[in-house]
Amino acid sequence: MKHLKVLLLVVISALYLFSHLLNAQTTKDTIQTKNNTFVILKDNPIVAALDSLSVLKCFEKSNFTTDIRNSNKYKYAVDDVPAFSDSVYNIRIAKLNAKSPFGLVYNEDVKAFINLYAVKKKQMTSRILGLSEYYFPLFETYLDKYHLPLELKYLAVVESALNPVAKSCAGANGLWQFIYSTGKMYNLQVTSYTDDRCDPVKATIAACEHFRDLFAIYKDWSLVLAAYNSGPGNVNKAIRKANGEMDFWKIKKYLPRETQGYVPAFIAVTYVMNYAAEHNLYPVAPVFMSYDIDTVTVKQKLTFAQISEALNISSEDITYLNPCYKNGVIPVFGDEKFPLYLPKKYIGDFITNEASIYVYKTKAMLEEEKILAEKQKEIHRKDSLLALQKQNTYKKKYNTVNKIQDNVKNDKMTADNTKTGNSGTTEAVIYTVKSGDYLGNIASKHNCTINQLQAWNKMKSMNIYPGQKLYVQNPSLVADIKDTTAKKSADTETVSTPAVIQVKNSTPANSQNTQVKYLYHIVQNGDTLWRIASQYKGVSVEEIKKLNNLSGNAMLYVGQKLKVAVGS
Repeated sequence: MKHLKVLLLVVISALYLFSHLLNAQTTKDTIQTKNNTFVILKDNPIVAALDSLSVLKCFEKSNFTTDIRNSNKYKYAVDDVPAFSDSVYNIRIAKLNAKSPFGLVYNEDVKAFINLYAVKKKQMTSRILGLSEYYFPLFETYLDKYHLPLELKYLAVVESALNPVAKSCAGANGLWQFIYSTGKMYNLQVTSYTDDRCDPVKATIAACEHFRDLFAIYKDWSLVLAAYNSGPGNVNKAIRKANGEMDFWKIKKYLPRETQGYVPAFIAVTYVMNYAAEHNLYPVAPVFMSYDIDTVTVKQKLTFAQISEALNISSEDITYLNPCYKNGVIPVFGDEKFPLYLPKKYIGDFITNEASIYVYKTKAMLEEEKILAEKQKEIHRKDSLLALQKQNTYKKKYNTVNKIQDNVKNDKMTADNTKTGNSGTTEAVIYTVKSGDYLGNIASKHNCTINQLQAWNKMKSMNIYPGQKLYVQNPSLVADIKDTTAKKSADTETVSTPAVIQVKNSTPANSQNTQVKYLYHIVQNGDTLWRIASQYKGVSVEEIKKLNNLSGNAMLYVGQKLKVAVGS
């Protein structure tokens, strides 16, 4: 019957190959996600058929403990906990020892651990039985390659309960519980993305090399186990304290407490894993068997999420099969390649679509890109708004400056052109009085006299106010102001304004057609002799001091009258 099934598969494969030989095409299946289309090219069905044959062959020739559930070995009810006498344990362990180099013995320490695994931790042991179907074939492959006892596979149960990501309080990781320094000795690399101590293959190879090195030292497998647990240094100290004894049971009391129970636990696990059925222990079937899994090499950085969505495989399964990758990311450094473990049925799809998978964008990636684009758009909007605000501020300042300049220009140009008797027409200039201005400083700014300002603006006093418009003209273009009081007596003083007293002197007897005109300047707040002199044409500080009998350091005061000779 078995041969008939194989023959039938071969015939079907041959017919399929013949019908597609001339026009073999790869089928396509499309996964459509928002803004992201990914086309899956299905694996060649001929290769897939060959793979199925190899799996079928492997399955037919294998005996799995998970199948024992249906055999007559399980004669107890599910909740039954069988009990055995010490003599039974002795007989069973003696049978195991006859085929083992470990010197398996039965004693109270071993009995305590048998009770732990077979009774107290019964459910955990059932899970370990199931996981052993996945991990033990791997362990046995490398133990055999290194010519080591196959019973060492049970040590991983003691170390990690077959949990590939187990971590101890001392910082040991993985199935074989390597600490960082020991792992480094056996080329187990640890980075921010990977931890080789959690890689079943790499860690198993390192464990085999470590077993080999320890056995070269002690030549005794029980001592090898003790040294694996606590380090050769502690074992050597215990041997010295036991006067050179090379027997675990004789040096046991000198070892660290944890190590004292390490060999008994190993013997108990070896016993329970071989006599599980007798103790009514049923394996919990693992998700995958060892023959379900294959490996591909990743050549570019890749995430579990990309693989999961692109190939429609559970991300939890990918994580379980690839425990050495810390953050769900398979990194690639230069030419270094990294393995990816997948169920065999996905291997063909991965190889066929490898290039597309590397650039595949997950839903999370697309959402992240969308959020990033919106953020960039918002940043651009704010930048544009800020630029517009700056531009508006600049325009406002520019317009303000222009307005001020226009006002000044208008102040200078709006007055009608004035005409003088001999010098023709000249352009009038208008000055707007500011806070703090007085006629003296206005006259000084425009190179004219207070008298001229008063005459041009028909002012009868010195009073001015902020905002007042005053005509100011260049005296060189305007005829001198003739005093309206010329006919008055030279000794007569006429007050023209509250600030200036104007006096016209007659011509002295010894002069020829020369007249001197005197004014009394009323000192204002801020006046100095130099400022007063500058307000009157042809007047110097020395002349003012001489006319008013002032010494060199004389102080002026507001309201003081100073006589000034303003020329002819």
